[in-house]
Formats: sequence, C-alpha cells, structure tokens
Amino acid sequence: MSRPTAMPAAHVAVRGLHRAFTDGGRTRPVLRGIDLDVAPGTVLALLGPSGCGKSTLLRQIAGLDRPTAGHVEIDGDTVTDVHPRCAVVFQEPRLLGWRTLAGNVALGLPRGTDRADARAQISHWLDAVGLGDVRGHRPRQISGGMAQRVALARALARRPGVLLLDEPLAALDALTRLRMQDLVDDIQREAGTTVVLVTHDVDEALHLADRIAVLGPVGTAPGAGIAALVDVPTARPRDRGAGDLSHLRAELLDRLGVPRRTAPERTTP
Repeated sequence: MSRPTAMPAAHVAVRGLHRAFTDGGRTRPVLRGIDLDVAPGTVLALLGPSGCGKSTLLRQIAGLDRPTAGHVEIDGDTVTDVHPRCAVVFQEPRLLGWRTLAGNVALGLPRGTDRADARAQISHWLDAVGLGDVRGHRPRQISGGMAQRVALARALARRPGVLLLDEPLAALDALTRLRMQDLVDDIQREAGTTVVLVTHDVDEALHLADRIAVLGPVGTAPGAGIAALVDVPTARPRDRGAGDLSHLRAELLDRLGVPRRTAPERTTP
C-alpha cells in the first residue's frame, strides 16, 4: 500500500443535540441531549443496537440533516449544511456503474483540481486501497469488498478533516470485513484524519476506535443519549487474538444488554 497523504484532521464537537421526527402529527424523539468531543486525528465509534440513532447522529455531523435543537461544530464552525470538511462512506458503495473505478474516485476530488494533480491523486488513493491495477474496471466487474474500497478511496480523495463511516463493512462477508477493518485502520493511522464510525459490532469498535460512545436509553425520557463513553486503553494496531481487551468487551456487551451465557458444568462419570 502506498503511503497516504497526511490529512488536516478536524475537531468535532456536538453540543446539546436533539433530533425528533414528526410522523402523522406525532413527534418521535430519536436523539436527546448528545454532547460529544472527537479530538483531531482520533477514531470515535458510535456503538449501539439497530435503530438507536447512530446513523442519525452521523448525518447531523455531516450536515445531511438538521437538529431539532443543539448544534455540531467542525473546528469551531457551526454545521448548517453539508460540510466541506466531511466525507461520508455509506453501507452501500453508491458507485456510478457507467464510470470506471478511477472515474468514481475522481468524483471525490475537490472542485478545481487541475488535470495532472487529479491523475496523481486518483492513482495515489487507488494504490492506497490496493486497486491501482484495476483502475479501468467498471463496478460490475469487481466484488463487494473491492467496491467498498473504491468508495473509501473516493471519500479520501476529498482530503477530509473528518471521515464519517456509516457501517460501510456491514454487508461484507466475515473475512472480507476483517481485511477491510485492517485497511481502514492502516489508512487512518497513516493519514491522520479524524474518523467517526457507526457500528453495532463490539469487536469492530474495539479493533478500530480510540474511544467508544454507546448510544441508548438514559433515564426514562424517550430518545437515545450517550449511555457510556469508553476509552480503549491500548494503542493501535491491535492484535485480535490478544486477551487484554476481553474485560472491556464484556463491559460493552453488558452496556448493550447482551446477557452472558455460561457453559454447563461437566459431570464426572
């Protein structure tokens, strides 16, 4: 993998954020009183069960949706619209089928990039995700895992201060997902951009994040808040087979309400 260009990492601040949706005249609170800080160059995982508001919060940070109350800041700039310093990778790659892989990555380049620099940047990011040798292929000619790598390269081509990952690995098979996790980790550590990752996978959060925010009920009021903020104490990259985070894994599963199961006692014949 070629060495990614260092990114101008940004600070993310979420202040008193509420988001409610109105359906048929009824108001449904989704997020309530969210306060978060993501330090520049770090990875925050938003962890929680499906439907708890993780993607809604990510959309608030990106400027793709407006809060009901509160606000988001990127380096002190209040987010009021799609923010130019953010790039998003969704669960689906969302590639344009009639364009080559290189052509899809080109869509992420900042407006006004000159032709020579564009060619260099496209080659750089396709090499970074291991797809430089198939740059002329169309999306129909590649696998799902390769398509997500193209989507990642396209997002990185923006040179974002904040990279927002909305469960981009969820639809991949287990082995491809593990390889993609390592790729994301390698690129983030080299490029240094700030990352906010949405996931419902405890092991993925522990492998990729410096800090984990668990979303869920807080008190009796409707809507999700920050149920817990957990710092992951070991440096990345992390060994999946190491047992030093097993206690933290158990704590997070408890926070998510996953019951512990014990093996039955063996009886001696």
